[in-house]
Amino acid sequence: MAKKNNNPKKPTKLDEVLDSIKGTKEDDVKLHFITRILKEGVGKRDKTLDKYVFKVYQVDVDDEIRKYLYELSISELEKTLAKDYTLIDYDPISDDTNNLFSYKLKAEKSSFSDVVVNQLGKELPKVQSIDGIVSDSEELWAYCIGFLDVDNSSWIYTFRKIMVSKIAIDEKNDNEKNLLLRQIRTVFNSKSKKLTLMKGEAVTLDKQIDCIYFDETFYVFKKVPFEQIVGLQEEYHAKADEVVSCMKATGLIDGLDNVEDELRTNTTFHKKLVKLQQIGGLDGLDEKRIKKMVRVCKQYGDNIVVGDDGHIKINDRRDFETVVKAMCDYYKKGEVSGKSYGTFSGRELKDIKNQKQD
Repeated sequence: MAKKNNNPKKPTKLDEVLDSIKGTKEDDVKLHFITRILKEGVGKRDKTLDKYVFKVYQVDVDDEIRKYLYELSISELEKTLAKDYTLIDYDPISDDTNNLFSYKLKAEKSSFSDVVVNQLGKELPKVQSIDGIVSDSEELWAYCIGFLDVDNSSWIYTFRKIMVSKIAIDEKNDNEKNLLLRQIRTVFNSKSKKLTLMKGEAVTLDKQIDCIYFDETFYVFKKVPFEQIVGLQEEYHAKADEVVSCMKATGLIDGLDNVEDELRTNTTFHKKLVKLQQIGGLDGLDEKRIKKMVRVCKQYGDNIVVGDDGHIKINDRRDFETVVKAMCDYYKKGEVSGKSYGTFSGRELKDIKNQKQD
């Protein structure tokens, strides 16, 4: 006889979302393509947060594809929610092994907010051809599946990032500028038992969900694709620049220009600097704090270079990484085991006992 589970999993907001999707009608399912367009007069390398706009299109699909999208979405959600996970607030650097994340998109900081606030759920232009919505200035960015929750008169949307390699367009012109669009696509015909050319336009809709939007909140399954979809990577880059400016303003850190190229492209650095800003790791930086940073780092085999003037010296990427680690409380010790750990993730816990005494 199977042992009874005396501690059943407590339902979460995502379980509610799944139940709502199961209560929708297959006939109401809608498929949308989202494109990203570089604003006129703005270069891709320009240091500006709000340089893209997004456009949503409705895609007409036949009953077979609609049924596939409906059943696939439910299956993927069930598979994900069956795992032992914790739903927590979004953090740029966190242990996502057993976590899913909730994130409220800030309209004033993300042009993607226009997609969920002003476009989805409204009358939208329909896709006439893939070639018609893909160009030098407009790129196919993500696809979205909408489910109509009739009981609450609202829509639930799942999103998946579209990779360039998942798009193919047949062109008669051999001089087509994009090599990808000239690739030969084939499909195995199960009736003729032959590999045949697949003609026309194609976009691969793979069996994964990156995030769900419901009740003004994103629920994140896959962090990196989600960050790409909503533009968090650009936001993190802008915030990282702010943090570096604050570092320079302290007058206690020299040589930050030596990592300028790295800071321009390294998304991992950007997240670490955002984390540094969140925890206030730069607050109160003085010579006393610098000496403590040097001492702690040395204890774990890392080295912070300090000049005779008491200033931190950044000569290369490694110097910079060590300084950021120290400021982010990278070095942690377990209260029970006493073992030391190194991680940028983690949330501050309050000492409840001492709080009560206070």
